[in-house]
Amino acid sequence: MSSENGSCGCFRISVYDGRGFSDREERIIREIPLEICLDERRIITIACAGIYLEELAVGFLRSEGFLRTQRDIRAVEVSSDRTQVRIRTVAGREIKGPMAVTTLGSGGAFGFSRQGMESPGESLTDRLTFAPEELLGLMERFLARARLHEETGGTHAAALARNGEILVVREDIGRHNTIDMLGGYALLQGLDCRDAVILRTGRVSSEIVHKIQRLGVQVFCSLSVPTTQAVEMAREAGMTLIGSARRGRMKIYSGEGRVRM
Repeated sequence: MSSENGSCGCFRISVYDGRGFSDREERIIREIPLEICLDERRIITIACAGIYLEELAVGFLRSEGFLRTQRDIRAVEVSSDRTQVRIRTVAGREIKGPMAVTTLGSGGAFGFSRQGMESPGESLTDRLTFAPEELLGLMERFLARARLHEETGGTHAAALARNGEILVVREDIGRHNTIDMLGGYALLQGLDCRDAVILRTGRVSSEIVHKIQRLGVQVFCSLSVPTTQAVEMAREAGMTLIGSARRGRMKIYSGEGRVRM
């Protein structure tokens, strides 16, 4: 797996501080085009920071319904210049999903099909409950680990947590990309996400809800706020959507029964 090494470039910039100008070196998050291919078919080109490329590609294909389980994947190959990831599937597997070849900006949103949506399973998710302090504590620990954002101010971040422990934190220039990275990580590691929590920094749109639901995750908590369609989708799916989680406070937009004193 690729790390955060090489995710930034250095530029000499001019800074005005209210009194005058000064020059300094500034670390700025990279942006590269990443081509994602499935077998011999080019699916999409995504703008990203160039890190955790395997997870991003696998997670994107998972969120779009091309991949379902780890068993679908025969190989994941990253080009030497790190601008292409090719996922090779097992022989005889029928490939489903949108046929269009698309180029995306740094957002990372693409399709919006509900076909193949993972079901969380009532018996498992009904047992998921969290105290407000538990979720707020997870959010604080997650933000403390979002090092690229602290360093550059140019990334979104997301984390996957389970049993009170943050399993993985991912950052990228695209808010959708970070969710796909978590999905790719979980699929490649064979993790069941139905009892997990997703934490994130950015605004919650309907595409974000769609990607999180694909993972089977039923509880997600954001530093920012949702859109109207995101709230409606989360309520329809029975998901717990929390926003404005900061400074000891939170707003619960759906699924409030899972958050208890």
